[in-house]
Amino acid sequence: MAPQADYNTVRAAFEAFRQSEPEPKGELDHVNAYTLLVAVALSAQATDVGVNRATRALFAKVDTPQKMLELGEEGLVEHIKTIGLYRNKAKNVIKLSRILVEEYGGEVPSSRAALQSLPGVGRKTANVVLNMWWHIPAQAVDTHIFRLGNRSGLCPGRDVDAVERAIEDNIPAEYQQHAHHWMILHGRYICKARKPDCARCIIREYCAFEEKTA
Repeated sequence: MAPQADYNTVRAAFEAFRQSEPEPKGELDHVNAYTLLVAVALSAQATDVGVNRATRALFAKVDTPQKMLELGEEGLVEHIKTIGLYRNKAKNVIKLSRILVEEYGGEVPSSRAALQSLPGVGRKTANVVLNMWWHIPAQAVDTHIFRLGNRSGLCPGRDVDAVERAIEDNIPAEYQQHAHHWMILHGRYICKARKPDCARCIIREYCAFEEKTA
């Protein structure tokens, strides 16, 4: 784990991200807050590409909690059986849909605590929904962000909660809204786990990683 980079280094790195991609977008397909919540819940231990492939036909006809309840668990399973842990995920999606209908009038709540009270929704999922739908600068730390934060020294931490705090504490406010998307995409396509593509890295000069590849 690299030591925490200083303010000017962090600012310069995130300005490089902003110059490269001013409005980064998440890669999970969705049509509203509910389908975003379902997509993120399904994406645990699965790729965004795989989730999008499975939900394309699903979201074309199911875009509310009530419609999901009408589809039923077995109907949902038929759509998502190519996704890992699909049976448990189907159970949770049906349960959370019922709670949304019965307790929230069919709407997705916009507080982290309320989101996390739903079956199958952890802090990371809640933060993704808060960030992508309500544009709250919540930081959803996944394996890509955890790796990049520690490898680069931009926001190191011993666990995902510590990295989340490091992002909130050390990244200047004007970059907070898009910070997690910049980092996810950079970790997914450039700062990869086995062999980072340092030659294509736009923040190379601000990165503390000592074993940079050519």
